[in-house]
Amino acid sequence: MAKGYWINFFHSVTDPDKVEAYRKLAGPVMQAAGARFLVRGEPTKVYEAGLMQRVVLIEFDSVEQAIAVHDGPGYQAAVKALGNGAKRDLRIVEGLA
Repeated sequence: MAKGYWINFFHSVTDPDKVEAYRKLAGPVMQAAGARFLVRGEPTKVYEAGLMQRVVLIEFDSVEQAIAVHDGPGYQAAVKALGNGAKRDLRIVEGLA
């Protein structure tokens, strides 16, 4: 079964306190579901249309697992805590193998 990858780009942060509240709630929920944080931070270098914005890459055992975490009540509580504290672009994709 192919792994699932959750890729989150933070386009802007307007309230760092809300982002921190989100992080404190979301991280444990995701890790309890088997998430493995692979990347968390600013790009070292960008090319072409790349933007210097925070990136988070999380691996799950499957796409279905990643979607279930996202849609679950624990993660949705974290999203509520984030509110309008950041503009994000979140994508869940299936790995190649």
